[in-house]
Amino acid sequence: MTRLQKTYTEIVVPELAGRLGCSNVHQIPKVVKIVINMGVSDAKENPKAIDSAASELASITGQKPQVRFAKKSISAFKLRQGMPIGLKVTLRSQRMYEFLDRLVNIAIPRIKDFKGVNQFGFDGRGNYNLGLNEQYIFPEISATKSEKARGMNITIVTTATTDEAARQLLENMGMPFKRKEETKGKKEN
Repeated sequence: MTRLQKTYTEIVVPELAGRLGCSNVHQIPKVVKIVINMGVSDAKENPKAIDSAASELASITGQKPQVRFAKKSISAFKLRQGMPIGLKVTLRSQRMYEFLDRLVNIAIPRIKDFKGVNQFGFDGRGNYNLGLNEQYIFPEISATKSEKARGMNITIVTTATTDEAARQLLENMGMPFKRKEETKGKKEN
C-alpha cells in the first residue's frame, strides 16, 4: 500500500464521510484513474522525437506510453493520417497513487512562481484537468539530457458526482489549490 493510499483510507475517507454526509462507504468519492497525454508535434520532421518523449514519459509514470496516431490528414499542418503525434498513459491502482503522490508533493512545488493550481479545472462531472508546460518539474527528467521542453495534460478521474466533492477529495489528498480569497483580490486590483 502506497503512502497516499494509506492516507486516503485512514484520514480522507472518514473526513469526507462526515463532510459530505455519506452513510455508505461506497458513496465516498475516490480517484479511479489518471490519464496523461503528451503532444509531440515535432515528430512530423523528426521520427526519433517520439522515442525520446516516450522514454521521458515512461520514466515519469513508470509505465510504457501508448503512441497515438493522427485520425485524419490536415494539409495546413503538414499532417498525414496515421502519423504518430502524441503519447498517452493511463495509470490505475498503485501506480496511480504513486504518481499522484509524486505530482502533489514533489513536482508541483517545483513549478516556478507557484501559487497553487487552478480550481476551475473541473469538467462538471467530478474530473480534474491540469496542464503542465514542461516535464522538467519531475525529478526523473534531466534538463541537460532532454532535447525539448514538452507540455502534458493530466486528467484525474474520480467517482465524485459534483465538482465540489471532487475538489474536497483532491484537497484532502494534498492538491494545492489557489484560495478563493487570493483569486478575488487579484480580480479587484
